[in-house]
Amino acid sequence: MRLPRTRPRSLAGQLFAMQVVLIAAVVAGCAVFAYVSGSAQAEETAARQVRVAALAVADSPSVREAIRTPDPSAVLQPYAERVREDTGIAFVTIMDTERVRWTHPDTSQIGDTFLGNTAKALRGQTFSETYTGTLGPSIRVVTPIRDDGRIVGLVSAGITVDRVSSQVREQLGALALAAGGALALGGIGTYVVNARLRRHTHGMNAAELSRLHDYHQATLHAVREGLLMLDGRRRIALINDAGRELLGLGPDAEAVGRTVDELALPAPLTGALLASEARVDELHLTAERVIVVNTRPVVGGEHRGTVVTLRDHTELQALSGELDSERGFTQALRSQAHEAANRLHTVVSLIELGRVEEAVDFATAELELAQVLTDRVVGAVEEPVLAALLLGKAAQANERGVELVLAEDSLIDDGALPPSLAQRDLVTILGNLIDNAVDAASEAPEGAEESGAAVPGPRAAGGPAGRARVTVTALADERELLLRVADTGAGIGPEAADEVFRRGWSTHGAGRGLGLALVRQAAHRNGGTVELDAGPDGGARFTVRLPLGDRTAGPAAGARAKEVTA
Repeated sequence: MRLPRTRPRSLAGQLFAMQVVLIAAVVAGCAVFAYVSGSAQAEETAARQVRVAALAVADSPSVREAIRTPDPSAVLQPYAERVREDTGIAFVTIMDTERVRWTHPDTSQIGDTFLGNTAKALRGQTFSETYTGTLGPSIRVVTPIRDDGRIVGLVSAGITVDRVSSQVREQLGALALAAGGALALGGIGTYVVNARLRRHTHGMNAAELSRLHDYHQATLHAVREGLLMLDGRRRIALINDAGRELLGLGPDAEAVGRTVDELALPAPLTGALLASEARVDELHLTAERVIVVNTRPVVGGEHRGTVVTLRDHTELQALSGELDSERGFTQALRSQAHEAANRLHTVVSLIELGRVEEAVDFATAELELAQVLTDRVVGAVEEPVLAALLLGKAAQANERGVELVLAEDSLIDDGALPPSLAQRDLVTILGNLIDNAVDAASEAPEGAEESGAAVPGPRAAGGPAGRARVTVTALADERELLLRVADTGAGIGPEAADEVFRRGWSTHGAGRGLGLALVRQAAHRNGGTVELDAGPDGGARFTVRLPLGDRTAGPAAGARAKEVTA
């Protein structure tokens, strides 16, 4: 028959058993110590009592006078019995220097030899001893009786050991009662404490708690989502490595025990972490990341804290932006293909009608208009990603009736941007700024821009006057990359200059207002700045400056160095 495996006793049960044994041992030890010390104290008290009695008898003048009489026992026996009864000791024996008793509680023992040691007393000393005499074992004191300096007799006073033991036994009963009460109270207190411990540990034993702790630590360090636990006072009780990274806290920063307000997080994120209600998949921005926040309060009769999970949404947000750009490119190409087909049909129809020269003029004009911006972008911006982005955004803007213009002073050589400057961040910055500028320019009323404004580049090559326009400047020198986007829209008032970069701020309703926040975040991530002011055409102008640092490495840099040397 196979016996079932028994589950180990819970941690609370083990502690209860250990504490009961410990309390019992402490109480027993205290009882034994009290008994031993009480016995010693009783013996010391008895010795002190009989010593006082013996010395008092030896110093009594009546005793010395009685010794001088022919029959000392006649006077000393009644005196010794009165002293014995008054002091409560066992005996008071007065004897001569030959140890012959003059007094004794048992009168038949008078005249017999004293049983005990007297040598020290005969030498003039007072001493105590435990000796077995006619009354049994006793604690006795022997002292000399002096008369004019001579030792004329001895006094021995004593108390039996049985009487001392009976006194100790009487104390022992009270001591046992007190020890039993202490043990009972200790057991009850221990049970109450361990019952509470059992509830908090859910009845788990030490091995299970240790294993749970090991799994807990391994999970915290292994999971890639940020985990943050706040106690009822909104202080950080626990945070894992991913949580520190997502919130911008250093690995060595002291976070546990600090309140959320002390972390210097953006106000919307701080509000979400401190909220008493649950938050589900809320998008928030930190200085360098886009994170998705979920919170759930821990409630057990009262608000005990909050569990917060953080997911890094930065890469996904960047990919979403790139996907939106690709979709825009696709729509622009589809529209361009449709327009190209219409133009081709027009050219074919003109040829069929025999108007060949008009067909050539129409086709050439269309090619010139389409090629102007392409040549300008390719000639000024040799960075492939930025050039492709500008051409794609130009097509999108054209579909919405907005002219995208590249400023005359724009110049970015191939290889001018260091590898440390992420191309994805460039797409995020320039793409969002152009999208917002196109939105603003396309919504501005006709003729809202200042008349006679000078427009460099393709604008002078045939762009219609008064058309909505977005002007882009892209310039890289040895120190920084300058990206500037200006539009002909209604502009942004000074009162909203600080709010435009806040997530959720938008003039297009709910669900918008993330682009400029991402622009500032990407600029900050690369050590740059974003500035907003009024553009020359009356609209808003955003200027982003990104430091480039040391760009001496690379083939393009080497080629430029040779040209300068030459």
